[in-house]
Amino acid sequence: MLDDIDRRILRHFQADPSLTTAELADLCRISAGVCWRRIEKMQAAGIVQGQEAVIDWAAMGYAVEVSLRITLDKTQARAFDDFTQAARDVAEVIEIQTFLGRVDVRLSVIARDMKHYQQLYRDRILTLPHIADIEALMHIARVKRDEVLPV
Repeated sequence: MLDDIDRRILRHFQADPSLTTAELADLCRISAGVCWRRIEKMQAAGIVQGQEAVIDWAAMGYAVEVSLRITLDKTQARAFDDFTQAARDVAEVIEIQTFLGRVDVRLSVIARDMKHYQQLYRDRILTLPHIADIEALMHIARVKRDEVLPV
């Protein structure tokens, strides 16, 4: 599916998504037109799904990050759907993951400080539907954050 040129484009693109098509083409030793068409093809195939800004939440005043592991009351037929829909509406929930196993859902939550987190936890998190059990893990340090694939 991907040839060496596609892989080269992806390696450079992942390393620096701000590169222009011309800069990317130069690094890959191909013409800008070829580079652009290959990127378009990979986007159409769903391989390249877009670019995003990475924001330093601490620089924006969010000093607390908590990972909440949640077990849902699975006797309720719509527990997953109801819960995830309601969790999406909490602005401070920056990630939702679902699992098979003892833990059903993990939420990543950010807050300005512990007082804000406590209020958020009581007023917005504990009121989410179908929670059977919840465990909070306080974030200490991010050791690795890398979504770069080995291509």
